[in-house]
Amino acid sequence: MIIVNGEPISGLTEKSISELIALRGYGEKQVVAELNGEIIKGSERPKVKLKDGDVVEILRFMGGG
Repeated sequence: MIIVNGEPISGLTEKSISELIALRGYGEKQVVAELNGEIIKGSERPKVKLKDGDVVEILRFMGGG
């Protein structure tokens, strides 16, 4: 089980951070991804695989004024 933005989700182990971002419907350049309290750089996202118990926060940039 992986926790994504506070929501427990199963079936994500061995997926990369990039795959998770795509599954959530976000573009790579639109978000910041944090894994277990550490920000994951965009170039590292395809290499970082999720494990059971991981906690992921995906923050999307919003514009406005």
